Amino acid sequence: MNYLNIFDDAKVWIKYVHFLNRKYYKNNFLEIGAGIGSFTDVYKKNIKNIYLTEVTNENLNILKSKYKNDSNIKISDSSIEKIEEKFNTIAHYNVLEHIEDDKKEIYDCLSRINKGGYLVILVPAHNALYSKLDKEVGHYRRYNKSFFQNFDFKGNTIVELKYIDCLGYLLYYLNKIFFKNETYPSKFKIFIWDKIITPFTIIFDFLTAYKLGKNILCVIKKNN
Repeated sequence: MNYLNIFDDAKVWIKYVHFLNRKYYKNNFLEIGAGIGSFTDVYKKNIKNIYLTEVTNENLNILKSKYKNDSNIKISDSSIEKIEEKFNTIAHYNVLEHIEDDKKEIYDCLSRINKGGYLVILVPAHNALYSKLDKEVGHYRRYNKSFFQNFDFKGNTIVELKYIDCLGYLLYYLNKIFFKNETYPSKFKIFIWDKIITPFTIIFDFLTAYKLGKNILCVIKKNN
């Protein structure tokens, strides 16, 4: 099963992430691990010169078919270390947790960003929430803010660091307790979380000053 097909239905959540990050999106944009284009579909109309990478053959073929007539989008199966171009923004959505050497990945990304550009990272939060689903989809870990706060960004600056999806955190925790043997959530659960819970999450994230959530958003500005 391609679990990305399930989460592709989470349109409210995807648009929420886009809303939070939109000010960091610049032309000459790289999305690493673009999956099946769930985030790409939201931002592609507003950005010129988009470069997508995807190393999974199934997802790569989906991307090539989906955007075959879009001259604004280039698609590659290269990892970041093999890319020679530099970009104004690199989006790293739900990918870092799949990479064993995550520190090297961050440095590789920063080395391919132009001065004044941004690295936008979205990762799952809190190792206490690590579940059978995380293991099934190839997550090495989940993250806490301290990982980024203590990371040596070599003179580059964190401009945003916050938890998001506070209500999703509670749902994920309850799901781990009561459905601990579940691997993939049902489409019904995704519908409830996305269409009913996420609109309230958007409000509560703001009211709680982004202090709790099942995901972490970290944005680093390239200074050198």
